[in-house]
Amino acid sequence: MTYVTRRRLLQAAGSLLVLPRLSGLDKELHCDVAVIGGGVGGFAAALAALREGMRVVLTEETDWIGGQLTSQAVPPDEHPWIEMFGCTRSYRNYRNAVRDYYRVHYPLTSVARSREDLNPGNGSVSRLTHEFRVSVAVLESLLAPYQASGQLTMLLEHVPASATTTGDRVTSVTVQHRQRQEKRTITAQYFLDATELGDLLPMVKAEYVTGAESQAQTGEMHAAAAAQPANSQSFTFCFAVDLMEGEDHTIDRPQEYDFWRDYVPKMSPPWTGPLLNWTACEPKTLAPRKAYFDPNPSGAKSEGLNLWLYRRLADRANFAPGTYKSDITLVNWPQNDYWLGDLITANPAQKEEQLKRAKQLSFSFLYWMQTDAPRLDGGHGWKGLRLRKDLVGTEDGMAKAAYIRESRRIQAEFTVLEQHVGTDMRTKKTRGASGEVFAEPFPDSVGIGCYRIDLHPSAGGTNYVDISSLPFQIPLGSLIPKRLDNLLPACKNIGTTHITNGCYRLHPVEWNIGEAAGALAAYAIKAKKPPRAVRSDKKALAEFQSVLQARGFELAWPRIHPV
Repeated sequence: MTYVTRRRLLQAAGSLLVLPRLSGLDKELHCDVAVIGGGVGGFAAALAALREGMRVVLTEETDWIGGQLTSQAVPPDEHPWIEMFGCTRSYRNYRNAVRDYYRVHYPLTSVARSREDLNPGNGSVSRLTHEFRVSVAVLESLLAPYQASGQLTMLLEHVPASATTTGDRVTSVTVQHRQRQEKRTITAQYFLDATELGDLLPMVKAEYVTGAESQAQTGEMHAAAAAQPANSQSFTFCFAVDLMEGEDHTIDRPQEYDFWRDYVPKMSPPWTGPLLNWTACEPKTLAPRKAYFDPNPSGAKSEGLNLWLYRRLADRANFAPGTYKSDITLVNWPQNDYWLGDLITANPAQKEEQLKRAKQLSFSFLYWMQTDAPRLDGGHGWKGLRLRKDLVGTEDGMAKAAYIRESRRIQAEFTVLEQHVGTDMRTKKTRGASGEVFAEPFPDSVGIGCYRIDLHPSAGGTNYVDISSLPFQIPLGSLIPKRLDNLLPACKNIGTTHITNGCYRLHPVEWNIGEAAGALAAYAIKAKKPPRAVRSDKKALAEFQSVLQARGFELAWPRIHPV
């Protein structure tokens, strides 16, 4: 039984016993594949390597695996065809398992239970808005057999502290528990960086890029005029609320409330006015986008987008009467995106300060909604808005971790540019015989994805960049570092640019990237051939792609339209 399993069993039993400190032998772990970071990509990477018989160590900085899906509290952002095609088999199995979990454990109405495309929250942004603990339960169940057999060792609440290298190989990574001073050193044949910010890259002296490249560097239409290494996308502390009519759940006035209430973003192109306002920039046009807030709507509509419905996690209409007193919605909107600092280039003290201020923004937005926000009936504020701490599993009610949109990115054998996937640039470059425009075909494809190039306002003062992209492939070359032989990226840290990160960063694509990285590490070990040799050897590449397809990877898109 692993240390983590013992700790969880004791927690489940409500035990107050303190487990003994790790012995010297326990502090050293040896495996085939070490996955540092247990988010969407890290989970998928570990699962892929385990399926291929590898011994795996998986670490995660919080006590929930799943990243965007769980600890960051972000329901899946997906493309329009996700119910039919456009993801790996394992991602589709995960989605089905979430729905089945509701059917087995929740008192759904007969109509909701019968729906093949059940969407528990009926959120307008996603076909699967749901409560985060459901995803935690589903993901943990998928790993449970490997933990029970001892093939998987999972270290929760551990972050990378240091690493060693010899030549062009990583030899070990030391991780430290976030609450205690205990450290454990992991040796492995392959190391996968699935941390949210690419934290392993500087530790192993990998070549990487941060922030925005210049047009001169990439030739991209929408790249910055000059390189801006600290200009990464905003990040967000998400939170969930319901509305208890007739009750007062107003939080204490946040320390920075006056600042955020009066804050008018200074960016280019200009913002629409005060940040704490129902009106924000429309991402595609940057014109003011009207929105309103109508909790538990009865059917009457106002002009614009009802933010309550946007990322709603639980729609009362899907459940037996009395199950929920209120719908539950997730607040991840322009009003609580934080862009006054960059986490990647910040020193530890600056990073801690930026995270603290980002939480203050989210608390201030909630307080504004409870007290000052204009209502459709002419009043102000909803005192009954209740912070659902239980849904995110924290004492303060904010998500366990900030929602990260951009990471350090490896300098890869191949970098995906706007020229490869952007609709405007592809239209100018080439058209098919039928007049249609397609993304660049990659013969070394290890998966597919689709999302608009969606860049949120960034630390450098840049407003939204939201432009059309084409359904794309994930090239193997973008997963292979420029120099290091046994390090692979497994999430948002692949060979993309600031621009193309905007369409390669969402849930199903990150899952595909991680799953491909885990499968690649396993294949390289079995074939005794490093990843760059797999890519350069046509026979090995074809064999690896066959392995992926047998596991349910889709390597090419059918003919569909851009988004």
